[in-house]
Order: sequence, then C-alpha cells, then structure tokens
Amino acid sequence: MFRFRYFLVVSLCCAGLLCRAQVGGDIEAQILYAFHAEDVNQLAALVQTLGTQVHENPADNALRYHLAHAQYRAGLLAVLQHSRGAKAAFDECVDDLKPMLDQDVNSVEPLTLQSACYWQLAQVEKLEAMLIREKAESRLESAYKLAPRNPRVVFLMATDRLSRSKPGSKENAQAFAQLQLATQLFEGTSATSVDAPGWGHAEAYLELGRQYQARGDLLGARNWIEKALIVAPDYKSAQRQLASLVAR
Repeated sequence: MFRFRYFLVVSLCCAGLLCRAQVGGDIEAQILYAFHAEDVNQLAALVQTLGTQVHENPADNALRYHLAHAQYRAGLLAVLQHSRGAKAAFDECVDDLKPMLDQDVNSVEPLTLQSACYWQLAQVEKLEAMLIREKAESRLESAYKLAPRNPRVVFLMATDRLSRSKPGSKENAQAFAQLQLATQLFEGTSATSVDAPGWGHAEAYLELGRQYQARGDLLGARNWIEKALIVAPDYKSAQRQLASLVAR
C-alpha cells in the first residue's frame, strides 16, 4: 500500500508545474531538487557555477539571490549529514545578500533568506549565537512588517516559535496556528516563479505533518507529508518521515 501511494504521489507531481520546472532547468528548481534529493555534489556544482556567474555579473541580483539560496541549502545538507562546511555555507549566504540589502534595505525576500541563514548560523556558531540570533530576528521582523502575508516569512516565524515553545503551551499553540497559516499562504501562491522566489512549500508541508504527528493526529500528519511529496517527490526527509509513520 505504501509503495502504491508513493508512486501515486510521484505521478501527481510529474503532472504539475514544479516537476516540469525541474526538468526544464529552472535555477531555483535545480537548487531545490538537489537539496530535497540530498545530492551534495549537484548542489556544490550549482554553487560553483552560480558563484562564477555572479563574479562575472556582480550587478545581477537575481543570480546573487540564487547563489545565496544555494549556499543556504548546502549548509542545511551539511548539518543534516553531520559534515563540515555548514558554517562557511551560511556565512557565504549572509554575505551574498549584503549587496542587495545595501541597495534596498526593504527588500523582503533577501531579508527573509538572510534571516534564515542567520538562524542556522546561530546553531553552529555557539560562541556568538546570541548576537547572530538577534540579527536573524531583526531581519525577519523587518520582513514581516513589510510583507505579513509572505509565506516564507510566516513559515520561518512559525518554525522559530515552535522550536522555542513548550509542547502544550499557549505559545506553542499560537506557533502551530501560524504554521497552518503559512501552508495556506503557500497553497495560494505559485510553486515556481520566474520573477520571485517560490521555495518553502515542501518544507512547510513536511513541518506541519511532523507537528500533527507529534500531536497524535496520524491522519493529518500523513496528509501533509504526502502533500510535501507531491510538491517534491524526491524529498528524502519527507520519504523517511512517511515511512516512519507507516511503520507505526
């Protein structure tokens, strides 16, 4: 039954826009595919290629943003696989975005991505964790004031609050509601976009599935984990989460 449901999920995705975007070579989709598939080599190649392109075209902010996003994903994989390089990747992500924010301090997406990189950097840079976390909070609060309905902003705020609140507490319940809102906002936006970032769907759906599972709602958990796999059928973290759920 699990094998049948999984291949059904894959088939549904391949009929959708994101799967076609991955095949078509969209930069963001390539970054997300490498991250979801945990393909360290492909992600490293993307970082190298984008780095060269940014060096040759330093005024191209779209390329610069993609490079920062690729560095962010490389750092997350390094953390997931307990390998070295996470700190350097998150540092590079932060630095890659600085010229964009120097040009426009109210640029929501660079603020949001830099906040995400600062949050992760705080996890691996223990000596300066408090200062780095303050920078992350500042960037995210600024982004929220500018775009309170941006799904990436709401998702990052929710996951931060969930990580810092006790299960069963009022704060945890509020953060859970905010995560639910983030998934609703993602569902109301295109999975990919030429002009604007579209990342975050699969991660938000998987996190909501995990939260439902932690609350004992296995049907709700399965629903959202499978939604994550519809968006990203090669998402290994979601595959592992679904397999653990089915095995219960």
